[in-house]
Amino acid sequence: MRIRIVDAFTDRAFAGNPAGVLLLDSFPDDDRLQKIALEVNHAETAFAHRLPEGGEADWALRWFTPATEVAMCGHATLATAHVLHTTGAHEGTVRFATRSGVLVATPREDDSVTLDFPTAPLTAVEVPAGVADALGAEPLRTYDTGPNVGDLLVELADEKTVHALSPDLRALGAYSERGIIATARAADPAQGYDFVSRCFFPNVGIDEDPVTGSAHTALAPFWSERLGSAVLTGLQASRRSGRVRTELRGDRTLLTGHAVTVIEGELLA
Repeated sequence: MRIRIVDAFTDRAFAGNPAGVLLLDSFPDDDRLQKIALEVNHAETAFAHRLPEGGEADWALRWFTPATEVAMCGHATLATAHVLHTTGAHEGTVRFATRSGVLVATPREDDSVTLDFPTAPLTAVEVPAGVADALGAEPLRTYDTGPNVGDLLVELADEKTVHALSPDLRALGAYSERGIIATARAADPAQGYDFVSRCFFPNVGIDEDPVTGSAHTALAPFWSERLGSAVLTGLQASRRSGRVRTELRGDRTLLTGHAVTVIEGELLA
């Protein structure tokens, strides 16, 4: 069983968000999948197997954190599409059957990959009591991001505040199903990005996610409305950092980024 570690939403190794990718003949039982994901110990490990021809999807795809299976993951989908494309396991656009419906990934001539994901429905909510103390910054506004993403999106005053966050992760877990997306407008768009974010997901075993594709399905509609553009670039300002190009198309959001395979080996257990 071949296993690869792929850095997603980056064009250089040791940046972006690492994901494990395993291409299988079929899915083993859930307990084995969870144990492998725990052993890999990255934010997500993706498991995929080919489906019969003629259906609505080409490959089945599931994602596991070290602690649990998740309903949607952008960076591990990008990583899987990258592996399929670079190994010749699948040519051209690939359709994945997932818990979030059929997700489409298209390789580009510049070796990037564009993901077609459902846009997260945003619902304004009152700033929850205590979230400012848990996050370590005063929110301007807060939004529920719907069932697929499962986060509380928190707008902060400025980019500097987002970079400086040092939250109480245990306390943050009380405010949403998965975690918190903290975001602000870019201080200087000339630097090549329009907004900045950080993502904290203590409820699924991830203190801070390096670059989160699924979060950008909520960030894209949020910032597109405010900045007046359907096409934007987000910087996720984790220690590893990475950029996601977003394009809002109504109820769908396109997410584009590069990926780099950094480790390839064999799972022996």
